[in-house]
Amino acid sequence: MKITAIRAYQIDLPLKEGRYSWSNGNFVEVFDTTVVEVETDTGLTGWGECCPLGSSYLPAYALGVRSGLAELAPALIGADPLSLDVLNRRMDAALRGHSYVKSAIDVACWDILGKATGQPVCTLLGGKAQEDVVLYRAISQIEPKAMAGNVAQYRAEGYTRFQLKVGADADSDIARIKLCAEAMQPGEVLVADANTGWTMHEAARVVQAVRDLDVYIEQPCPSYEECLVTRRRTPLPFVLDEVITDVAALTRALGDGAMDVINLKISKVGGLTRARQIRDLCLSAGVPMTIEDTWGGDIVTASIAHLAQSTPADFVFSATDFNSYGTVTIARDAPQRVNGRMQAAERPGLGVTPDRAVLGAPVLEVA
Repeated sequence: MKITAIRAYQIDLPLKEGRYSWSNGNFVEVFDTTVVEVETDTGLTGWGECCPLGSSYLPAYALGVRSGLAELAPALIGADPLSLDVLNRRMDAALRGHSYVKSAIDVACWDILGKATGQPVCTLLGGKAQEDVVLYRAISQIEPKAMAGNVAQYRAEGYTRFQLKVGADADSDIARIKLCAEAMQPGEVLVADANTGWTMHEAARVVQAVRDLDVYIEQPCPSYEECLVTRRRTPLPFVLDEVITDVAALTRALGDGAMDVINLKISKVGGLTRARQIRDLCLSAGVPMTIEDTWGGDIVTASIAHLAQSTPADFVFSATDFNSYGTVTIARDAPQRVNGRMQAAERPGLGVTPDRAVLGAPVLEVA
């Protein structure tokens, strides 16, 4: 089998709630996602998607996805989409770095592999390890009392795990955490995610002020070294996200005992092939994961569901249903939230069918 064409489509994903805000005053109102179609000489087609969280979250941005694909795609025509490790080495040789650009192509090739073998991607990633996966809800950063008030709304939608967007100033973040902790019910989980927004002295103040609460602290500072200092200052359970970019970063963090949980984002590490490597290393090391991506629609949500459902339940701290946040459906048969959980499709590949009427004409085509 050979790749004969690669196409990219641009779609806007407006948010149901109007705005998503996180640390340091960052916000997005309409997400810019790129859907990638990989066509083969057998007639099989695979689909992937990459949607950066704006341009100030990671070294990734929406226009970068498409310009990177224009650079990368010509080197992949004629490649075997079923030889995933070989394909990833070919992508690395053609374009150094820029893992997020490669992610949608890698995911599309997993979709092709599933269709070619008649198996869902979940099976190819190790087998269905659980019937469904627990989801978390991100609580966008607004005033502390309003954020606490949102907990009841999301609980009514079935969520039991809540990721609180902090990373503003220490005083307001302490109030956010305390008020939301008061709103928790037995069995619920609260994560205070600073998204790199605190300096070390702010992080020190916050973890000291909330030390007696049942809360996880996620990615308090920009650098790994700053996070490690904060980790050693607090007994609270600790999550690393933005600084866990590859296997090398993970092995360093494991050696330092730098976290209790990691946030594994598929596009951040370059796709399902690399995400599976990191997932399996975490399983061996006994480290649970939040399995998700930077953002996206139905295809990203399907990818998350397959990776999460092929991971033992004890090691899935939570996952994300991004397609429930937006107003645009880009593919049929995508996973949907039911009582705070979701399931991957049992159809071959990712199990989703993109809506070409929504995709429109490709903005990039290489053949």
